[in-house]
Amino acid sequence: MTLEEQFETFLDKDPQVPASAYVAPEAVLIGDVRLGENASVWPCTVLRGDINYIEIGDRSNVQDGSIVHLADDLPVVIGNDVTIGHGAIIHACTIQDECLIGMGATVLDGAVIGHHSIVGAGSLVTPRTIIPPGSMVMGSPAKVKRALSEEEQAKVKDWAAKYVKVSAAFKKRAEA
Repeated sequence: MTLEEQFETFLDKDPQVPASAYVAPEAVLIGDVRLGENASVWPCTVLRGDINYIEIGDRSNVQDGSIVHLADDLPVVIGNDVTIGHGAIIHACTIQDECLIGMGATVLDGAVIGHHSIVGAGSLVTPRTIIPPGSMVMGSPAKVKRALSEEEQAKVKDWAAKYVKVSAAFKKRAEA
């Protein structure tokens, strides 16, 4: 896939990707997509910023097969040190700093995931749900199950840091 196919201009908006970020060759970024420093986007992921914008913070990662899209009146804002697990669907919502969105989870329009939170694999966060900071959230519909310990909250940031290291290795390999 060429860069023109991978990073697509839409309505005069180009994806903004800093040199420190890693975007897998099989990922597609369309329109107003803004990646932070050391962010990573993994294979078969689609970030479609066609009718609003997508902002992904520093050191955050969007893993394989995830879809990120928005609404006319709601962008997607993903904070710093966030991990979006494989196959997640993120739509028109806000995910604050240092969160983990589990594999196959869905977060819908107007939802806000408070910082230092975990959304369990396969969970469905329904529209306009506000998750308090430091929460473990699971289920369909997702409900707060308990508060995260300080140790669990620290692990979330560690997972994001691991992906910064892994993405640097992938970048180095691609440039060789």
